[in-house]
Amino acid sequence: MRAAARIVSAAEAVAAIPSGATVVVGGFVGAGHPELLSSALERRFLESGAPRDLTLLYCAGQGDRGKRGLNHLAHAGLLKRVIGGHWNLAPKLGRLALANEIEAYNLPQGVLCVLLREIAAKRPGVFTRIGMNTFIDPVNGGGRLNARTTEPLVERVSLDGEDWLRYRTFPVTVGLIRATTADVRGNLTHEREALIGEVLPIAQAAHNHGGLVIAQVERIVERITDPKAVRVPGALVDFIVVSDGTQHDQTFGEPFNEAYVTSEGSSDVFEPMSFNERKIIGRRVLREVHAGDVVNLGIGVPEAVAAVAAETGRLAEFTLTLESGPIGGVPAGGLSFGCSAHPEAVVDQPAQFDFYDGGGLDIAVLGALEVDAEGSVNVTALGGGRFAGVGGFVNITQSARRVVFACTFRADGLEVDTIDGALRIKREGAKAKFVNRVAQVCFHGPTAVARGQQVLYVTERAVFELQADGLHLCELAPGIDLQADVLRLMEFSPCIDTPHPMPAECFAP
Repeated sequence: MRAAARIVSAAEAVAAIPSGATVVVGGFVGAGHPELLSSALERRFLESGAPRDLTLLYCAGQGDRGKRGLNHLAHAGLLKRVIGGHWNLAPKLGRLALANEIEAYNLPQGVLCVLLREIAAKRPGVFTRIGMNTFIDPVNGGGRLNARTTEPLVERVSLDGEDWLRYRTFPVTVGLIRATTADVRGNLTHEREALIGEVLPIAQAAHNHGGLVIAQVERIVERITDPKAVRVPGALVDFIVVSDGTQHDQTFGEPFNEAYVTSEGSSDVFEPMSFNERKIIGRRVLREVHAGDVVNLGIGVPEAVAAVAAETGRLAEFTLTLESGPIGGVPAGGLSFGCSAHPEAVVDQPAQFDFYDGGGLDIAVLGALEVDAEGSVNVTALGGGRFAGVGGFVNITQSARRVVFACTFRADGLEVDTIDGALRIKREGAKAKFVNRVAQVCFHGPTAVARGQQVLYVTERAVFELQADGLHLCELAPGIDLQADVLRLMEFSPCIDTPHPMPAECFAP
């Protein structure tokens, strides 16, 4: 008979991780990350110098831009290679990559979480067009972030006469995951976790390659009575570490929020949004969201769409989703991004990306750092050699039927107001966002045209549409001078027909 799960301390659990292991860590921003385990692994390395030369694999960014999350693991010697979907929340990892002290890859979040299932099944890889003609395409670097990184993890292949990308699989030998409850046989449930994430494929991948699965939980019970509630069966779990709530906040932003784990309650509780450039953009973008749409909103400026929808009573007309798994409800922001208040359902992250990749999204609203004349978009290269990582951006923008990029026309210091319904630029942004060529292609405009996607670029003063010959200026805000306030401040000349005025309600104070 199978023995009961081994309940050990965090220090005892991480002591079993060997040098040279490939370690995959679950979590999304500040939710679901096994903080007790990652901090214990850091302590062990600093005290003993072991383990060494680990390969770290993670799907979504995990951290607080400070010390928590994957920042614990950012030590030269501890890590040899990092493969991640988003880097900006773990700047200590990014500094290692920029200093060329580790091998570093940025691959799409949606591909990585699905890749774990292929690793578990020992299949040869994920075959997809996600990433084609972006910086992740091997013809453009293959997602490699520095000179030290040479091994190709992505290749172009021909299937039935068409080009595809193959993301190669490789063995995973350690899985670090988190749950709420374990029973004495190691079965795991997630009743107080805001997300399911990819805990099951992580555990299956490590187990099937003869590796080690370590689960951080809040509590132990004798038996989990509902077998359908079990997210990871105990047969896959080697060690249980009980946190008793220590380093087990629901997210890095909140100790616990009941709204993230129940569908009961109001999902449209928003403070009225003050009038600013984000509200203008949110109002204009909301006109592109139709009743019945399935929607994904990115973080930052796109969050204004949900706030404006709440103010106007439109939230119930469409379904907001998050790549992390929530369906319905209202997405949270900040270090709780990835959670949703009062969701109707929460699915695992690989299943959500299956839905996205297959065209399940009617519309996606994402931000943009840079846009160029062919409609390509950069969201990763921050300047000065810094990078953020694409996260789920590539999957979402390549697969949604309609895409809206919501961003201010210029960055760094922009301030606006209105006078009698006309937009006034009180202080111009110092940095151009519409540039000759983006620093890194995360969304490829010509490929989107070939796919037949509808693509808009909405700013506070102008709206552009992607067509076969590039960006067309199609709307202009009242009070804005085309030459002085738009064309003069762009590094390229868009195609101009006869711009329509942006809707007047966007500029109501």
